[in-house]
Amino acid sequence: MTERRDNPVSGEVIEAPTSPGVHAYGWEWSDVGGPRGRSRLPWFGIFLVVFGILLLGQLWFPALATAGSLLFLAVGVAFLVSWVVNRGVASLYLGSIIVALAAPGLLAAAGIVEGTGVGTLCLGVAFLFIAAVRWVSGSGVGWQAALGGLLVVIGATSFALPALAAVVWPLAIVIVGALLLFRSSRRA
Repeated sequence: MTERRDNPVSGEVIEAPTSPGVHAYGWEWSDVGGPRGRSRLPWFGIFLVVFGILLLGQLWFPALATAGSLLFLAVGVAFLVSWVVNRGVASLYLGSIIVALAAPGLLAAAGIVEGTGVGTLCLGVAFLFIAAVRWVSGSGVGWQAALGGLLVVIGATSFALPALAAVVWPLAIVIVGALLLFRSSRRA
């Protein structure tokens, strides 16, 4: 005796025995719509392709051979590819932030730019990218734009004027914190 039901993994209808015992389900990784119509991507395949391309890029940019950030860049780009295909918000955030964290090491290894504030600047650009995606998709401008703008300003000034930024930004943070404390104490 058998019962017809959906396979929770692939979505196909299978014949399942109704008696107790061992049940087997098939697993497939396909481009056919998965749960809620999303396609399932072969993550490891995407990672290998991106990482291989980045390793080949070392042929044209030999300075990248010392950059351990290639691995993280490959992971970040894989998340961004997943975001392009699936439109998953988590993939957008993870991909953008991981790429931003890998970028300073790669920029320094390539001899393009290095110094104080480059990492903060890259993170700011990542959050501004996320804010731009939100705005274009009609979700409005969120906290990502404010955080991204602040990080870009802090990173740019730290890079351009490191001695001044070392004093100005900590003071600015103390002043903003004190204003918030003062404001909350007046409400109580």
